[in-house]
Amino acid sequence: MTGQRKGLWRELHLGMDEEKLEIRAVCVTTSNIGDALMLPDLLEQIPPDQAIATVTADGAYDTRRCHNVIAARGVAAIIPPRKNAQLWKPTTAGAIARNKAVRACKYLGRALWRKLTGYHGRSRAEKKLHCVKLLGPSLMARDFNQQVAELQVPIAVLNRSWHTSHRACRISPSGKRESPLKTRFVQQSHH
Repeated sequence: MTGQRKGLWRELHLGMDEEKLEIRAVCVTTSNIGDALMLPDLLEQIPPDQAIATVTADGAYDTRRCHNVIAARGVAAIIPPRKNAQLWKPTTAGAIARNKAVRACKYLGRALWRKLTGYHGRSRAEKKLHCVKLLGPSLMARDFNQQVAELQVPIAVLNRSWHTSHRACRISPSGKRESPLKTRFVQQSHH
């Protein structure tokens, strides 16, 4: 989702629970901030005690920083290596995991790798982003903080309407919604 004020476009970065189709993390930036820089911030919005099974993101996130942050969380990364990807020196857990993906893509081919890893589940995040855009196609606020708040409204509406109309909310004895034991975290951004 984008809105233009003072020459800078706003970008919405979403982290979504692929199974529940719930938006769990949101970052709004200006267009001069790269997508891969936002992944650590999105992951930090998920409490450390909540397990994440995988992080799925597009090839723009095939960076050392992203792979290291994902590996530090103890999560499997489903990020397609760039087409001309070379192996990294295996000095970190992120580099080791990424090298496995590079080898698998070269051996299996990119299409089969995507199918076997479940990479195409990322399209659900794209659909959810489309829904956010339908609820709030343009930003009316001029102040960046107000624009962020304006973007939070359609996200809250989508999360609430999905839970009430499509799934029964599980409530814990404390009165809070329960979190799944494992979730697949899908990152999606829109320019």
